[in-house]
Amino acid sequence: MSGVRISKKEKERIENIISELNRVYGTENRCFLHHETPWQLLIATILSAQCTDDRVNQVTETLFKKYPRLEDFANANQKELEKDIHSTGFYKNKAKNIIACAQRLIKVYDGIVPKDIEDLVSLAGVGRKTANVIRGNIYNEPSIVVDTHVKRVSKRLGLTKEEDPVKIEFDLMKKLPTKQWIPYNIQIITHGRSICSARNPKCEQCFLKEFCTYGKKYKETLSKQEKQRKNPLIEGVK
Repeated sequence: MSGVRISKKEKERIENIISELNRVYGTENRCFLHHETPWQLLIATILSAQCTDDRVNQVTETLFKKYPRLEDFANANQKELEKDIHSTGFYKNKAKNIIACAQRLIKVYDGIVPKDIEDLVSLAGVGRKTANVIRGNIYNEPSIVVDTHVKRVSKRLGLTKEEDPVKIEFDLMKKLPTKQWIPYNIQIITHGRSICSARNPKCEQCFLKEFCTYGKKYKETLSKQEKQRKNPLIEGVK
């Protein structure tokens, strides 16, 4: 898998995880952020930092009507744009970055959102996460987007121990087949929202619990609690 040594047992575990994700969620590529053009997706993704996709979609519904062209964002008044995107949080930096991003797109790239990751991260407000959203959704380039859901669920699944999103991205690139990178993004975001939430994950309902390191610990905890409930005298006995 992508040139990294993985034990046969671990390889089988990862293959089972992938198989179950594909079975339950499918492999269709879809984007949770509403957009009609590549540059709209770029701006929506910048707005999505520390903000839910639902909130961003609510904001961009009117935002893209008020600013229908990339040039409109490039020439926007920053204070006014801040008011337009206020509810997405961090609105001052986001407004500043969106204007600078739009200006560079026009000046350097003739208004076309670039495909190369190095070009993308040269834009204001664009890091690897945003760049990979564009590469995967616009250009169908295999890429892994590490958002809060992907970070949390991937760690619980035992696919990474890292905290840094870039290190997590490279861990997943090493362990997952290239063709699975884009589907994995969508599947894990869906799974993180519906089952493997940050608080009170629904481990008992999870179809991945058999292959999940976090799920196994959860199962062991329940087993110990059950034994202690049946026989309080064994509490504290190793």
